[in-house]
Amino acid sequence: MDYLRNLFASKELRKRVLFTLIMLVIFRLGVQVSVPGVNTENLRTALQSGGGNGLFDVVNLFSGGAFLKFSVFALGIAPYITASIVFQLMGAVVPYLDNLQKKEGEAGREKINQWTRYLTVGLAFIQGFGIASLALSQNQHGLEVVTSTLSPTGFRLLTAFSLSVGSMFVMWIGEQITERGVGNGISLLIFAGIVAGLPRGVTTVSMMMMESLRNAPNVPPPGIFLLLIAAMLVVLLVVVLIESAYRRIPIHYARRADSAGMSSQRSSYLPLKVNTAGVMPVIFASSMIFFPATIAQFTRWEWLAKGASYLSPQTHFWTYVPVFVGVTIFFSFFYTSIVFNPDETADNMKKSGGYVPGIRPGRETSIFLDGILSKLTFVGAVYLAVVSIVPLVILNNIQGLNFYYGGTSLLIVVGVAMDTQAQMESLLVMRRYDGFMGQGRIRGRSSRAGRTA
Repeated sequence: MDYLRNLFASKELRKRVLFTLIMLVIFRLGVQVSVPGVNTENLRTALQSGGGNGLFDVVNLFSGGAFLKFSVFALGIAPYITASIVFQLMGAVVPYLDNLQKKEGEAGREKINQWTRYLTVGLAFIQGFGIASLALSQNQHGLEVVTSTLSPTGFRLLTAFSLSVGSMFVMWIGEQITERGVGNGISLLIFAGIVAGLPRGVTTVSMMMMESLRNAPNVPPPGIFLLLIAAMLVVLLVVVLIESAYRRIPIHYARRADSAGMSSQRSSYLPLKVNTAGVMPVIFASSMIFFPATIAQFTRWEWLAKGASYLSPQTHFWTYVPVFVGVTIFFSFFYTSIVFNPDETADNMKKSGGYVPGIRPGRETSIFLDGILSKLTFVGAVYLAVVSIVPLVILNNIQGLNFYYGGTSLLIVVGVAMDTQAQMESLLVMRRYDGFMGQGRIRGRSSRAGRTA
């Protein structure tokens, strides 16, 4: 209660929190607005009977339930994430983009963000055109999915335009939350989509447990559900512990003489998170793995559909697991290299007179930090993969329960919640210091003289 009271006591923080909540409400309202000319109930029935339920449930999860409702937000934030991955990967191989990311500062990052938005528009239009074609292909006698009076080409163009505008609006909401609210806007939108689907997941699990207790056929024994609950509690505990874990690197600063001629030495530490990349590698890995399956749904390429089936946890679970683990580890190292630069950190320490005890400033400090960061990143990557896979192994033995209620969604929910809470605490501490300095400001001699006069 004291935390909430302090949080809403600050006018700026109160505005940020309320703005974030309003943006999330707008996002959830937009999910309910469907593209005209589509019977959503018939579309859901056709997709579920077509065997692509697992893939579409994943897409539906990250869009907050908008995909199966054929909402204007059906694409969600997926095109923006894909565009971000493309430019981050290109930054590692294209020197010009690398210079923009690392040396041009805020101006360079803003230019890359602008190009990312342009690519997002193109990807959203292409995906929207493909989704419209998918809806048209589901039309059956007695099960009309597309009820629009437009021609097939007109319906595809209208749907692609609507979904592109919706995707750009979702991207704008995420950017506004990041800039004017609290937390990372993109992560919070995914968080909101997962949380919106949790009640349905809890209801499904509860009903299946009741059927299991009544010894209903084709339902796993109660022990499986108890094991699932225990695994999710363990995952929750591990996520909280690892996300709060740091490796402290001691830093000493050169001795400096004060006004009295006494020399003193300051010391501090550099905190390195065990999981520096956060939940982004899991989000990137999920997007990349299901991208071939998404393309296969919109084309008639049998080789692509067959290859994508090997990346599905429903059909080929034991081929999906190593691919998911490998992609997660790759993106953990890749994303960490973007958010933390050992060379830049070592150079800044050297300029400020800081050094790690026993390590020479400059190049050797950079190598030392890079070695520690590589070990921490590997541990963090394995942690992300294990937390995402363990509940999935149990869920794979429960028919009728979608796998995305497992470790991946739990990891994203807990990770985003902890990141948002940490940012709110930092803003609260900053406001407290501002308030302290405002009350304790020492008046100058001229101000006291003016008051006396």
